[in-house]
Amino acid sequence: MMNLKELRLRPNHEPFVNRFVKACQEDNRITAALLVGSYVKGLADEHSDLDLYLITTDEAYKDFIADHSAFIRQLGEPLFMENFDLREVLFLIFPDGSEVEISFGRASHLSQIFNEPYRVLLDKKNVTSGVLPRERETNQEEQTEKLRRLIYWFWHELSHFITALARRQLWWAHGQLGALRLSCINLVRLRNDFSDQDVGEEGYFKIEKAIPVEQLSALRDTYCAMEEAAMLESAGVIVRSFRDLATNLAKEHGIAYPDRLDKVMVERLEKLRIGHQGK
Repeated sequence: MMNLKELRLRPNHEPFVNRFVKACQEDNRITAALLVGSYVKGLADEHSDLDLYLITTDEAYKDFIADHSAFIRQLGEPLFMENFDLREVLFLIFPDGSEVEISFGRASHLSQIFNEPYRVLLDKKNVTSGVLPRERETNQEEQTEKLRRLIYWFWHELSHFITALARRQLWWAHGQLGALRLSCINLVRLRNDFSDQDVGEEGYFKIEKAIPVEQLSALRDTYCAMEEAAMLESAGVIVRSFRDLATNLAKEHGIAYPDRLDKVMVERLEKLRIGHQGK
């Protein structure tokens, strides 16, 4: 077992890691325990969470996944414990404010696990020996499909914005502005790094580290008051930014850009704008 002092863990994290390693040591189903994430990358600060990985034997894997709550209780009583339908990950928050992410894997899948830097906390059977971290592979087809969906879904969201504002349902309309803006955020991320795995609902996640935020300057003023004129102006800015991003990305990645859909929706938005000016 490694010396935890070398990792410079936060005061509330060090005893947690000690409990984690002890629980793994005493559980015969577990063969190894790892530390991953910002601590290993040398990027941890006072707000960082704790990212842990445990590896079970192949035989015990299903049993462990089904009974993980008993293991977690050895670490403390979490105020929050969810996997959000991710079978092999648990997100935890403990009473001292510690946020912990624990991932599970099986010994035979080691080559799939080590796609980022790690430090071995415990290795009972030397299963990690000789296994080197490898770059996470990007599925280009999945990323291209993600881009296609973003391009087409934007116009669906714009339709909702137009309908909401036409009905003077300002809360709904303002919410749709956020959805439209997020589409642009995601496209900027893809333009910078097509392999970016946080594109989607997590588009804002660590965005300052993902891209130069100066690239988002056109969107800054689209955070507007819940007023019809302001929202219409913001929608126009977002649509122009989206079209510039989407047409170029679609061409680059062999996606048919929906020109006719674009034309119909922009005409609807313009009609709404003109109607508002005539009031």
